Amino acid sequence: MQFLRFLFSKMFMKQLLYIGLTMVLVFMGISEGLKVITNHNEYQKVPNLKGVPLYSIPDIMVEQNLRFEIIDSTKFVTTLPPLSIISHLPAANSEVKKNRKIYLTVNPSGYREITVPNLIQITKRNAESILKAVGFNLGRISYKDNIGKGMVLEIQYQGKRIEPGILLPKTSAIDLVLGNGKR
Repeated sequence: MQFLRFLFSKMFMKQLLYIGLTMVLVFMGISEGLKVITNHNEYQKVPNLKGVPLYSIPDIMVEQNLRFEIIDSTKFVTTLPPLSIISHLPAANSEVKKNRKIYLTVNPSGYREITVPNLIQITKRNAESILKAVGFNLGRISYKDNIGKGMVLEIQYQGKRIEPGILLPKTSAIDLVLGNGKR
């Protein structure tokens, strides 16, 4: 019974009112403080960095109040210069806050090197499909006296004989020396 009287007393109601006002003030203070700390509604546009050389990126980022992180790329884009930006996240003209980190994908300095497959003693048709599947281009085809007509006898790169298993840049032109069917 005394407990019920205390719950409805003026002193208890005052304390509840003080607690409620304190909670509202704390909430409003935290809310306004977060708006200031997080630069609420203060955005800037991300510049278009596609094709920009890598050496000029730090200056651009400092000027724009942005940070950057480089993500390597294994895909070589022939339309862009080596060591330039292929793409970036967030994309160009996106709105970001200052000091935001931009992730840059960089064009490698050239094609990656891949292993030359063993094409010796297989037909020209099979050799051509293997070369294209791996990523090489078919270069010149020359013939040599050998009983195996259309069989690969040698693999050449830039006029010099090479052995299977060496590393060459992807899309290199591989020349084939085939047998002409004569003894």
